[in-house]
Amino acid sequence: MLAVAVPASPARAQPSAARTVAPVEADYLARDFKFQAGDTLPTLTLHYRTLGTPQRDASGVVRNAVLILHGTGGTGEGFLSRTFGGELFGPGQLLDASRYFIVLPDGIGHGKSSKPSHGLHARFPKYTYDDMVRAQHLLLTDGLKVNHLKLVLGTSMGAMHCWVWCEMYPDFVDGLVPLASVPTQIAGRNRVMRKMIMDSITQDPAWNQGDYTSQPRQGLAGAINLLMMMTSSPLQWHKSGATREAADKWYEDQIRSRTASTDANDMLYQFNASRDYDPSPNLEKITAAVLAINSADDVVNPPELGLMEKLMTRVKRGRYVLIPTSDETRGHGTHSIPAVWGTHLEGFLKNLEPGT
Repeated sequence: MLAVAVPASPARAQPSAARTVAPVEADYLARDFKFQAGDTLPTLTLHYRTLGTPQRDASGVVRNAVLILHGTGGTGEGFLSRTFGGELFGPGQLLDASRYFIVLPDGIGHGKSSKPSHGLHARFPKYTYDDMVRAQHLLLTDGLKVNHLKLVLGTSMGAMHCWVWCEMYPDFVDGLVPLASVPTQIAGRNRVMRKMIMDSITQDPAWNQGDYTSQPRQGLAGAINLLMMMTSSPLQWHKSGATREAADKWYEDQIRSRTASTDANDMLYQFNASRDYDPSPNLEKITAAVLAINSADDVVNPPELGLMEKLMTRVKRGRYVLIPTSDETRGHGTHSIPAVWGTHLEGFLKNLEPGT
């Protein structure tokens, strides 16, 4: 294993063809789901979407399943976009849905899965990343009868879930691609940013210990402001607001739409879930192949800390790619632009084939 930081060449040009495989959308109900903190939900709902059909070998092992995991505040549906699924899931593309069985879950606390805003508010169990990964494993094994994964690919929080998958279910996955993450505890500015977001919400008097009847808008807006600054790209923001007036209008539109579509308790829980994340003690035990990809303009995981170069030397079958800043990168959001990192994924998938 070598820890490397190499430039990315542009992904192979392919048409963003319309999906020929329609997604199937459903709920999986996990009964009496016990959380790491000790709480139990009588029914935990996990919403998901699938594309394609599982294929089993002669011994009944599923060989073409791909699990794709979203970031904090996101949903599985986001991967069906033109710029993500349109670049990966179409005919002849890297994760062609006619060849692969693709699973796109909404994590606990997100999308249409069980979350605080569904009624329990601050009485909802305080879930962790370990809880979220255990629920994903249940969805696959009990709900979809998938007993093996070809690939787990995750963005941001989903990338951190990749590292949890590496260690929690080491024999279940052939390869993992965490995009925009570091496999160690969240500390420094990343942790402070998360604490600022949580404190902004809980210190707004309108939050009322989570039992608000209308959103604590001031605290929520402050939290969203912090999140926007940490996950943004100066170059792309300058394009969105090239004049003072354009920048002001763009920001006003952003804060209006984001506060209207965000629940304060949901956001609070989503960021609190990372509190005990730390896969670093067990990196030597990872047996699956790992391709970790970060971007140089990612303020959440800044390369100048030098963390990845040190940590990846401990992953036996690991490779680290650092994407240089360019007109195509989007800061932390580069994780959702396959056109930037697709060539690296292509090589990784080839090496996962039997006999390679």
